[in-house]
Amino acid sequence: MKFRSNLDLFEHRLASIGAGTALTLMMLISVASVLGRYVFHTDLIPGAYNMIERVIFPLLVFWALPAAHREAMFPKLELLAEKLPSRAAAAVSLLVLMVEVAVYAVLIWFVTKFVIAAIDSGRQMQVGTAFWPLWPVVIFMPMAFALMIVEMLRLIWVDARRFVMGQADA
Repeated sequence: MKFRSNLDLFEHRLASIGAGTALTLMMLISVASVLGRYVFHTDLIPGAYNMIERVIFPLLVFWALPAAHREAMFPKLELLAEKLPSRAAAAVSLLVLMVEVAVYAVLIWFVTKFVIAAIDSGRQMQVGTAFWPLWPVVIFMPMAFALMIVEMLRLIWVDARRFVMGQADA
């Protein structure tokens, strides 16, 4: 139980502090860019669009993804499961979760291969006239998917117990 509460706290902080900071930065950079363009007739932040598109927005998404999955913000096939008895609903949920784990495991495999290749090759992205390393952004991709799989495995455990014991809610 302590592991789950620590994981929940980590995901919550990653989403609220990390993604919240990224969203605030996106807003401030956009406002400064528009202000510079239309009021001062100059580019106050060179490469602002690239900075937002290639750095801040991906970080915002991958920092918020695990918490969104944990809070059940993703669409699920719940309509069918709601109409079924508890055991059948648990079986449907187990099937859906196993498919999700398989899909995300494949995603982790390919994303991790991409991240390792990006780090090994020193892959960079252009932001304004400078080049920034890509690894600080891409390392969060497999981490986000791994956190989602941990939550799916927990849900599989809950639904397996519900299926075996026939409980209404586990």
